[in-house]
Amino acid sequence: MRCALIIAPNWIGDALMAQPLFALIKRLYPGIILDAVAPAWVAPILARMPEIRQIYSANFTHSKLQLYQRWKLAGNLRKSVYNVAYVLPNSLKSGLIPWFSGIPLRIGYTGEGRYMLLNIRHPNPLRGKRASMVLYYAALAYAPGAKVPSNLPPPQLAIDLNESIRVLHRFNLDTRAPLIVFCPGAEYGPAKRWPPNYFAALANMIRQSFPYMQVIALGSFKDRIAAQAIVENAPNIYNLCGQTSLDEACALIAIASVVVTNDSGLMHVAAALCRPLVALYGSTDPRYTPPLSSLAKVQWLHLACSPCFARECPLYHLNCLHELSVDQVFNDLRAILVDNY
Repeated sequence: MRCALIIAPNWIGDALMAQPLFALIKRLYPGIILDAVAPAWVAPILARMPEIRQIYSANFTHSKLQLYQRWKLAGNLRKSVYNVAYVLPNSLKSGLIPWFSGIPLRIGYTGEGRYMLLNIRHPNPLRGKRASMVLYYAALAYAPGAKVPSNLPPPQLAIDLNESIRVLHRFNLDTRAPLIVFCPGAEYGPAKRWPPNYFAALANMIRQSFPYMQVIALGSFKDRIAAQAIVENAPNIYNLCGQTSLDEACALIAIASVVVTNDSGLMHVAAALCRPLVALYGSTDPRYTPPLSSLAKVQWLHLACSPCFARECPLYHLNCLHELSVDQVFNDLRAILVDNY
C-alpha cells in the first residue's frame, strides 16, 4: 500500500486550507495512507482530520536550520517506507526531512534554492497572482501546470459535544447561555488585528441587545494583553486567551452561536467547524485566504492600499481596520443572531 508523508504548513490556517489537498490525494489514490510532520502548535488540528493517520510533532526553532534534529527525525521516518512526500512550506529546511529520509518522490513548489531537495517542482506564482491558498495547495496533487478542479471539499473538523461541555465546566461557563466568541489576535502582526477598543464597544452593544449571551475571548498567550484591554472597557467578557489549549479552544468554538474574528488560524477553525462567523480583514485579502464556509460574513473595506500583506501598516494609519466600524460588524452579528434566536 502506498504511503505519503505531508510536510505540513507552520500556520493553523494554512494547515486547514491544505485539508482539501489531503482529501484530493485520498480520492485520486484510494487506499493511500497519509502521515504528517507538523509543528507542535499545528498538530492538534491535523489530529482532527480524518485523512491523516499519524502525526510526527516537530519542535524545531523558528528560523533555525537544526540539521541534526531534522536528520534524526528523518531516520525514524525511514522505517515507514514512504513513497512520496508533499512539501507544503516553501522554505529550504522544510525539504530536508524528506530528502534525508530517502523518499523517492518529493513534490513541492520552487523556493529558496531547493532544486536538489525536490524532484517534482511546481512553479511558484507570486502571492498576488494566486487564486486562493486552497487551490495553491491542491495543485500539488497533480502534475505541474495541470488544471485543478474547483469543486474541492471545504476543510472540516469534528468535535464531540461532550468535549465542549467538559471545557465549559472547566472554565465555569454557563452551559445554558448561548456563547459568542471573540478572537482578537492574529499571529502574523498588528495589521491583521481589529483594535481592542472596537471589540470592547461591540461587546457592550451585544450586552444591550442580547443580554442573555455570554462572550468569551480566545487566543494564544500573546493575545492576553489585547484581550485584557477589551475586558477593561467591557467587563462582561471572559478573557480566556492563553488559558486554553488549542483543543479546548476548538471545543468552545464548536458550540459558539457566532464567532467574531480577525483573519487568523482560529477564523479558519471556526469555518471548518461550520460556525457562523464575522471575519475582519485588514492588510490581507479574503479572496486569497477566505473563511471557507457559507456561514461566514466577511468585512473588508478594500481600500486602495489594501491588501498590502504587511505585518504592520507601511503607511502608519491602519485605515483598513480603523475605518471598519463597530456598527458594520454589529449589523452582521445581529443578523446572524436574529436568524438563529
